[in-house]
Amino acid sequence: MLKDKWIPIVLLVLLGLLQYRLWFGKNSIPDYVALQEEVNRQSLQNANLAQRNALLKADISDLKIGLEAIEERARNELGLIKRGETFYRILPADQQ
Repeated sequence: MLKDKWIPIVLLVLLGLLQYRLWFGKNSIPDYVALQEEVNRQSLQNANLAQRNALLKADISDLKIGLEAIEERARNELGLIKRGETFYRILPADQQ
């Protein structure tokens, strides 16, 4: 009679230990979910960096090929003015 009661109890205890390890132990389901979110975040960051790299490669290509890109960059970043051109500076109304 006692033998019949101990086997299911031992099996239930073992099942409980396995469940505990599944939910709270190392490499458990919450750890998996956290790592999955981190992978998704990293994938998004990698995609943004890949897009940025593609834009930089296009800029480098434009600078190697033609003078228009160099001139445009000099005008925007360095304030290039060609001979014969007139420079106008328009101030907002609140700064006059």
